[in-house]
Amino acid sequence: MSTSALPYRPHNHDACVAQALADARAICQQRNARLTPTRERVLELIWQSHKPLGAYDVLAVLTEDGHNAAPPTVYRALDFLQQHGLVHRIASLNAFVGCTHAGKHHNGMFLICRSCGNVLELTAPNVAKAVSEAASAEGFQPEDVMIEIAGLCPACRAGAAHD
Repeated sequence: MSTSALPYRPHNHDACVAQALADARAICQQRNARLTPTRERVLELIWQSHKPLGAYDVLAVLTEDGHNAAPPTVYRALDFLQQHGLVHRIASLNAFVGCTHAGKHHNGMFLICRSCGNVLELTAPNVAKAVSEAASAEGFQPEDVMIEIAGLCPACRAGAAHD
C-alpha cells in the first residue's frame, strides 16, 4: 500500500479492492490453488474498507448476495485466504483485514484506531528484527508474530470525519 493510500487518508478505495483481487488471482495461479468464486467474494468483502470484518459479518453479506452460505463455508474461505497470505486475523477484534503484502511471509503489525476502527498494516523491519532477536536470546523460535497496537489515528486525533 502506498503512503498516499493510508486508510486514514482519502483515496480511491476501489483501487485497493482491485489490487487485492488481482494479487489473489496471481498468487493462487502461481501456487496452483483454487480461488473459488466464494473465496474471491469473501476477499472482496474483507477489502471493502480498512475496517476489520468478522466472519458473521461476511456471512450476512453473502446471504444478502443470495449465496447459500453457512458459517463453515465462510471459515473455510477465511482459512484459505490466511494460508495464502491474503488476509490477516486481528485476534483482539476476532476479525479479518486484507494483507497489504499479499503472498509474502512477514510479521503482522497493525495500528488499530479504537475510534473509527480503521486498521493499518505497519511495515517496521526494525521492530520485527528486535522481536526475533529477543525471542532468540530466550532460545525461542517464533513461528508467527502478530503485534496489535490500539490507539487513535491522525484523523480521529484531529476530530476529523473520515471513513
